[in-house]
Order: sequence, then structure tokens, then C-alpha cells
Amino acid sequence: MKILLIGDIVGEPGRNAVSVLLPKIKWEEDVEFVIANGENIAGGSGITPKTAMELFDTGIDVITTGDHIWDRKEIKEIIDTEDRVLRPANLPKGVPGRGAAVYKSKGGFLVGVINIIGRIFMSNYDCPFRTAKEEIEKIRSKTPIIAVDIHAEATSEKIAMGWYLDGMVSVIAGTHTHVQTADEKILPRGTAYITDLGMAGPYKSVLGRRPEQILERFLTLMPVKFEMANEWVELHGVVVDIDPLTGKAVSIKRLQRRLED
Repeated sequence: MKILLIGDIVGEPGRNAVSVLLPKIKWEEDVEFVIANGENIAGGSGITPKTAMELFDTGIDVITTGDHIWDRKEIKEIIDTEDRVLRPANLPKGVPGRGAAVYKSKGGFLVGVINIIGRIFMSNYDCPFRTAKEEIEKIRSKTPIIAVDIHAEATSEKIAMGWYLDGMVSVIAGTHTHVQTADEKILPRGTAYITDLGMAGPYKSVLGRRPEQILERFLTLMPVKFEMANEWVELHGVVVDIDPLTGKAVSIKRLQRRLED
């Protein structure tokens, strides 16, 4: 079975890219399950019930998130009831929502999804390594097909997670940096891996924001309002082919699709 994982979807341009490009990608690549990071879908920072439902309507099955999960207070309206929206599993105990769940794919296979957030250059979250392993142990009795989104800044932390979980899960995909890496591979024990999926959003930008505003901030250190860019809109991610009996990855393929102006 094939799973599509989409990098951080940024604002309205990213949502538009998903709406237009996702149906074609699913058909061309024979995808039966879609996971996307959606923590930046509402105006470029945060997620709301309305924007989440908009993504589900495009054909996305699960939305993962990260450090911007609480940027829009409206997400608290659905985080406990909408099991298709995940927040990082290693947030402090007692916070709303869930960090992992099992879903049924279009073809009837059970797919476990785990959302983890890193600690290096981030915040003092619970250990992502131990938390990921705890969640895997809960899911393995239900299905061998498991996907992990590690939302982290440091390349080293993501790579370390890949080696740590190799053979325990089907795919580990990094998010957060908005820049797709070219290191997709199948690790020795059968886990597909990529350090970062990239972004669905405007690439005539600095991580989705207008370049001139970011440059003004760097050059002057003065407060500047960062507005969404809207040109050169692309969708980046990977398609992973998984043996549904063993949960091991057969292949991993990077995708970069441009939304025509």
C-alpha cells in the first residue's frame, strides 16, 4: 500500500496547492492514505477547526502538528473530539488531544500514526525517543503499518530518531524546517526515512513569508510584521510503498509539484 506524507502546509497558498494537486497525485501514485502536517494552515501559524475541515475535504486522512498547535485558541474546540488531528505525543501530560492513533485506509488496512516533537532548539518537551517507543508498543498489537512525523529543528535529532526506530515503524518523516531534504532512503531494517518533507506553500518566500520583510528584520533588527507570500506555490512530500503484511517499506519517492499560476 502507498502512503503520501505532505510537508508543513502554510496558509491559504498551501491549502490551495493541496486542494488542486492532491487529487491528481493520489490518482497518479495510487495513494490510499494521506498524512499532512497542518500546524501552519491558518494564516501561516496555527490551525483552526475550519481550516482543518478544509484539508479533510481535499482527501487528507490525518493532520499532524507541532510547536504551533496552540497558536489559534479555536483548535481547543475540536482537539479532544476530532481524532484525525494529532498534537505531539510528548507534550506534558494532561494537555488536550492525542499524539497517536490508528486509522483505516481506503484499502481497509489499519495505519498507525504517531506525532512527535523534538527538543533541540525547541522547548523542554518530554523525551521524544522514549515517547515514540511507548506509542509504538501500543500500536503494534493492532497493525505493523506505522508512520511517524518528527517535528524537529535539528537534523541530528531527526536522523537519530530514524536509527532508533529502524525496524519498528514503516516510515519516519521530519517536518518543521519547511525545506525538503534529499536524503530519502530505506534504512537497513526496513524503515523509510527522510529528514524533512518540505512545505506546501509559496516558495518565492522565506519559509512562506514575504522575503523583503524577512530581509528587513535581518538587516535592521527592527520589529517587522511577517506577511504570507503567495507566489511559486508548490507541494512537497514523499510517497512510501509499504508491505501491509510486514509493515516494512518497499520504496520511498520524493515529490515536488508546482501549482500553475
